[in-house]
Amino acid sequence: MSYELLTLIWFGLLGVLLCGYAILDGFDLGVGILHPFIAKDDHERRLVMNSIGPLWDGNEVWLVTFGGALFAAFPVAYATVFSSFYTAFFLLLTCLIGRAVSLEFRSKVKSSTWRRLWDWAFFLSSFTAALLLGIAGGNVMAGMELGPKYRYEGSLLSQVYWYPLLVGGLTVSLFALHGAIYLYLKTEDELQTRVRRVITPLFFVFAGLYLVVTLATWWHVPHATENLSAHPWLWIVPVLNALAVLNIPRAMHWGRPGYAFFSSSMVILALATLFSVEIFPNFMLSTIDPAYSVTLQNARSSRNTLQTMLIIAGIGIPCVLSYTVIIYWIFRGKVKLDPHSY
Repeated sequence: MSYELLTLIWFGLLGVLLCGYAILDGFDLGVGILHPFIAKDDHERRLVMNSIGPLWDGNEVWLVTFGGALFAAFPVAYATVFSSFYTAFFLLLTCLIGRAVSLEFRSKVKSSTWRRLWDWAFFLSSFTAALLLGIAGGNVMAGMELGPKYRYEGSLLSQVYWYPLLVGGLTVSLFALHGAIYLYLKTEDELQTRVRRVITPLFFVFAGLYLVVTLATWWHVPHATENLSAHPWLWIVPVLNALAVLNIPRAMHWGRPGYAFFSSSMVILALATLFSVEIFPNFMLSTIDPAYSVTLQNARSSRNTLQTMLIIAGIGIPCVLSYTVIIYWIFRGKVKLDPHSY
C-alpha cells in the first residue's frame, strides 16, 4: 500500500472517529443542555439524567480513541492542535469531568440545594463543552496564526471572535436538538409531551444559525469552497446535508422520532464530512503564511507506523463498534428508575 493511500485512509479514519463521538456524545451534551429547563421536578430530572446514564462514558471512548489515533498517525498535527488550544482544551476537559461528577454526585445527598447545584453544574458543563467544540472547529476552518515550526502566535482572545462564536452557537443548537429528539425516544407521558413541544423551536433556532453560518463561511472563509469548485461531485455533501436538516421536522410530523433521530445524526455526519472536505489537505491553515500550515504531508508519521497502526485499527475499531452496539441494545427502550439509578 502506498504512503499517500495510507495517509488518506488515516485521515478518513480520524473523520470516522470524530463523527462517532459527535453523534454519540452529541445527544449526551444536548440532554445536559436541556436538563434544567425540560424537567419540572426531581423525578423528571433523574429520568433525564438516567436516559444517558449507562451510555455517556462509553461514548467518550470515541474521543479518546480519536486523540490517540491523531497522536500516532499525525504527531505534528496533534502537537500543534493541542498547544494552540491548550487553555480551551483544558477547560473542555474540566467540563467533561464536571459532567461526570454531576451525574455521580447529584443523588448522593437528599437535599434540594445540593441537587440544584449539580443540576446547574451538569448544564454548564454540557453547554460549555459543546460551545468549545464549535469554537475550536470555527478556528480551524477559518485558519489560525501559525508561525515557523507550527508555533501558535495568537492568544486565547484571538480565538474568540464572531465567526468561531457563531459556529459554537450552531454546535450548541444542533446538540440540543439532537438531545431533544433522543429524550423524546427515551421518555413517556407528560415529560415526553413537554420534550415534543421544544423540538420545533429548537429546530428553527438551529436552521436559522445553519443558514447564517453557511453565509458567514462563504464570505469569511473563501478557501472553504476551493475543493468543492475543483471537484464538483463533492457538492453532493452540502446537498445531502440540507436534505437531512429538512427531513427532521418531516419525520417528527409523521410521528417517526427514530427516523428524526437518524436524520439529526446524518446532519452531524454531513457537517463533519463537509468540514473535512473544506479543510483538506490541511489540518490547520496558517493565516500568517500558508507555508506554515499543518498539512497531511508534513504532519504524518512514517509509512511503517501508519501501516502497523492500520492493522491495529482493523482489530480495535470492530471491538469498539461491537461494544457500542451491545450497550445500546441492552439499554434500549424507555428509561426507568430503580434503586441503582442516578
